[in-house]
Amino acid sequence: MADSRPSTVLVTGAGGRTGSIVYKKLKERSGQYVARGLVRTQESREKIGGAEDVYVGDITEAERITPAIQGIDALIILTSAVPKMKPGFDPSKGERPEFYYEDGAYPEQVDWIGQKNQIDAAKDAGVKQIVLVGSMGGTNLNNPLNSLGNGNILIWKRKAEQYLADSGIPYTIIRAGGLQDKDGGVRELLVGKDDELLQTETRTIARADVAEVCIQALQFEEAKFKAYDLASKPEGTGTPTKDFKALFPKSLLDFDS
Repeated sequence: MADSRPSTVLVTGAGGRTGSIVYKKLKERSGQYVARGLVRTQESREKIGGAEDVYVGDITEAERITPAIQGIDALIILTSAVPKMKPGFDPSKGERPEFYYEDGAYPEQVDWIGQKNQIDAAKDAGVKQIVLVGSMGGTNLNNPLNSLGNGNILIWKRKAEQYLADSGIPYTIIRAGGLQDKDGGVRELLVGKDDELLQTETRTIARADVAEVCIQALQFEEAKFKAYDLASKPEGTGTPTKDFKALFPKSLLDFDS
């Protein structure tokens, strides 16, 4: 993506807590990027500014996302099913919270069909690179996240990752640790694979840092055709990451399904 003209980049899930940060960062770098966003509702569109470059469409309906993808250079996928807590939960009684997914928003529909639709549309449109944000924990079928709402969310996310890896489109898959609403740029970032980072004390990462890595992945050949686990050291330990090219090590060359 060393072209002199700004690259047009679409962020899907741009109304979400991480996607909105990516969209904002792209807008701030207008010399490098022409930002586009895709959100599910008009309400989400208004929430992030309501600009004409924000499209409204349901990713589970393939024809609804085509207009947003036409003419883009790169796609950053930040769509994800989100479990909701059932009402009436009383922790004082020793109760455990129960979760559910809204109709039409189960992981199979959002994280598999919806992501597959985006990948297919991007391939048809000649998109040059896709950055897909997933989650760590997918190597363990019994991960507690899979039991939330009986959604098997990590299984469907991994299925979409494999589909992307098999698509032939240059890709970067970022499997983020536990997401935190904290300032970015102040921690040392860590990459790994096969959920090794989950066995350490460094299992979390700021959403703002994930957003930055998504954009940095568009700039370096070293980031293509790779899947990374991503976390960070606690603030105040280590050295805040500034050299993103060095973050994408050549040792993690292949996709590990």
